[in-house]
Amino acid sequence: MIDSQRIQMNQRVIEEFRANSGKVQGWGPLILLTTRGAKTGQIRIYPLMSVPDGKNYIAVASKGGAPKNPLWYNNLLAHPDVTVENGAETFTAKARLLHGAERAQAFEKAVSVYPPYADYQKRTQREIPVFLLKRQENP
Repeated sequence: MIDSQRIQMNQRVIEEFRANSGKVQGWGPLILLTTRGAKTGQIRIYPLMSVPDGKNYIAVASKGGAPKNPLWYNNLLAHPDVTVENGAETFTAKARLLHGAERAQAFEKAVSVYPPYADYQKRTQREIPVFLLKRQENP
């Protein structure tokens, strides 16, 4: 899929998500991840599979097993302060790239929620990055 098609599809998903309290026909549970562009600083919104981890979420940078990371991967590294929408609420979070056993455990949890992640890992030589989106408590 070329980038302009992906952008149009994402926009339709975002609109349906927001119009239907987080539900999108033909999709599993989703979250919307709002980031800042790594180079531009512009606001970007990405629909991701919902992988709850207590009051936090796990974000899997699978890109369907493509050889390169999704664009939002670099955004999170450059600007880890994000917003998460889960249909019921919107909250701020801090993204942290996971490593080692912590990454493996989170990836296993993600696969239990969305089994295609395991196939995506088999399709690519890169280790698919996994982030913890840690909810920021309001003072």
